[in-house]
Amino acid sequence: MSRICEITGKKVISGNNVSHSHIKTRRKFYPNLQTKRFYIPEEDRWVTIKVSTAGIRTINKKGISAALKEAKEKGHYTG
Repeated sequence: MSRICEITGKKVISGNNVSHSHIKTRRKFYPNLQTKRFYIPEEDRWVTIKVSTAGIRTINKKGISAALKEAKEKGHYTG
């Protein structure tokens, strides 16, 4: 599976390692992804989502149903 948050859409970005002598080499910045299970009471089922920690905060704030609905509209969540 790819390293993409299913709620926020965060994914790997690239940048530079910069040494003391300012030699630049390419590197990757990875999102802080967690595999987490959430219970959806409206559908009476559990879903397993690969979600960033910022996505977990979004789910805590809005609720799992609203967060999944928004993610489906934006095209981040396909489940």
